[in-house]
Amino acid sequence: MTLHFVEVADRVHVLREPLLDVNVTLVVGDGAALLVDTLSTAGQAAALAAAARAVTDAPWSVVNTHHHFDHCFGNATLATDPPRPVYAHVWAAEELRERPDQVRRAAAEEMRAEQPALAAELAATVLLAPTETVHVETVLDVGGRRVLLRHPGRGHTAGDLVVHVPDADVLVAGDLVESGAPPDFAESYPLQWPDAVADLLRLTTPTTVVVPGHGDLVDVDFVRAQHAQLAELAWLIRAAHTAGAPPERVAAEAPFGARPGLTAARRAFGHLDGLD
Repeated sequence: MTLHFVEVADRVHVLREPLLDVNVTLVVGDGAALLVDTLSTAGQAAALAAAARAVTDAPWSVVNTHHHFDHCFGNATLATDPPRPVYAHVWAAEELRERPDQVRRAAAEEMRAEQPALAAELAATVLLAPTETVHVETVLDVGGRRVLLRHPGRGHTAGDLVVHVPDADVLVAGDLVESGAPPDFAESYPLQWPDAVADLLRLTTPTTVVVPGHGDLVDVDFVRAQHAQLAELAWLIRAAHTAGAPPERVAAEAPFGARPGLTAARRAFGHLDGLD
């Protein structure tokens, strides 16, 4: 597999992995670099390393935007020889450190029907937990460039991070923003997700390039529109729960479609009922 980075702003490069349409971001400074997310398998991560080396020979640190396999299962390939710091939110780090077998098993099960070869690789992947944890925010010096890592609150997962490169006006949003498909609500916090997106919007300007977890790069207007949809979904969920209506009522009116809407409603009803 040959992968390539494309420069999308001053010394900020994005690579799109074709199998799951995952975006990886490379920030290059003077004598240092930062890789945001590491893909799904050792093979993908090796191709990612080669693509990064075609851009820079600087040593890199790593950030995981969250704990899902397509964003962090390449850690061991990219951050062990030689050892590199790997940053993540404290919750995501704990998932990978304390529950690696469960995380690996869930990843393999998710892909078993659709991508059986990938599922087999995921089941055998060596996981490397993040070494550096972020609670709310951390500022990194990447070769003289200020890069902010921020947890905007629960949304796609309990442990999402966004990465802001202010001198290039780039915001890496992870799966808090999706342009390739509807948002994934399987481990989400649908009632808090709109607030998380509102928080990350505070880091933007009218010209910010936003890198979603999957799909085409987007602008701030796209993120605002998705925020409005998430807020509408949260309102529908609260209204249905208050009225004693079933989650299927939400699914029928959900802005992202029936299947994502049903997943979000069931997840949020559990939160409202104190089950999670």
